[in-house]
Amino acid sequence: MKDIHIHVVDDDDSVRNSLQFMLESYDFPVVVYHSGDDFLQRADISQAGCVILDSNMPGLSGQQVHLILNEKNSPLSVVYLTGQGDVPMAVDAFKKGAIDFFQKPVNGDALAETLNVALRLSAQRKQLVEYQLLYAQLTDREKSLFALVAEGYKNQQISETLHIAVRTVEVHRSNLMRKLGVKSLAELVSAYAFLIEKV
Repeated sequence: MKDIHIHVVDDDDSVRNSLQFMLESYDFPVVVYHSGDDFLQRADISQAGCVILDSNMPGLSGQQVHLILNEKNSPLSVVYLTGQGDVPMAVDAFKKGAIDFFQKPVNGDALAETLNVALRLSAQRKQLVEYQLLYAQLTDREKSLFALVAEGYKNQQISETLHIAVRTVEVHRSNLMRKLGVKSLAELVSAYAFLIEKV
């Protein structure tokens, strides 16, 4: 779980401190920030994790931070924790992809349960983003071969389907596995299934 943190963004010192204390009692690694700008400057938003956002803060609001995370395709999950929330605000947050929306004060068990879900979803999203980036670097021939291998075609069958030599199939297959960072056929099939399922 290295680099997977709960990021708490709130302009109220007492809220930040109490949240950090509470979440660390559930064994979550926590980093706190006093504003949206502070968070965006210091946090690595390309990593998996979860950010707990207050809605109303000086400078960037929680909603503005959430929008920036979406624009940058960050895998971070977003949970709102606000003292001045209402139903339209919650609906808007969920439309933008928030995992949950809590009012202050929050029940620790309920928040911890949500954060466990949020971290799992974030890890999946990060994996998908990585696979998508790697997939985009494949040649059209490698993409075709990827699909056939994942569907269970043997080298000879791929050779006949793509009208290329078996040796060429072997070379493409080796390049494919290297580019995707997988070591076995099972990992290759798993990567393909993950990409197709999430697209």
